[in-house]
Amino acid sequence: MKNERGFSLIELLLVVVVIGIIATLAVPALQKATRAAENGNTFATMRTMSSTQMSFMSQNGRFARLAELNSASSNALGTVSGLQLVRGKFVFEMPGTPTDTDLRGRYTITATRNVATEGVVYKYEIDQSGELRQILP
Repeated sequence: MKNERGFSLIELLLVVVVIGIIATLAVPALQKATRAAENGNTFATMRTMSSTQMSFMSQNGRFARLAELNSASSNALGTVSGLQLVRGKFVFEMPGTPTDTDLRGRYTITATRNVATEGVVYKYEIDQSGELRQILP
């Protein structure tokens, strides 16, 4: 009888199948956990925005626009792009173009995550009450 060394083809195929099954189960769970972490980071950012808004209001007699809010936070909230603020996969906006008069009594900030390859849009909203609401999905 020969001294055989190495693995048979069946053993190698079995290992590949087991790895494929594990990957099939693990990848969706990893993607879900990543989205949950990004959403949690966005909640924290929106709460930071809310507390910064209150500070801005007490100093200026009105709430801040996103660029002013980011500036008051030492640009830690994200990157300003026009009237939007971008942080990770989320885009923060204030509906419409609020005037100073509008901002004396209220504000609303929305955070939208719309990644075309995922097929799910996440949208959250916070206002002067500090209440964080899920709009979508």
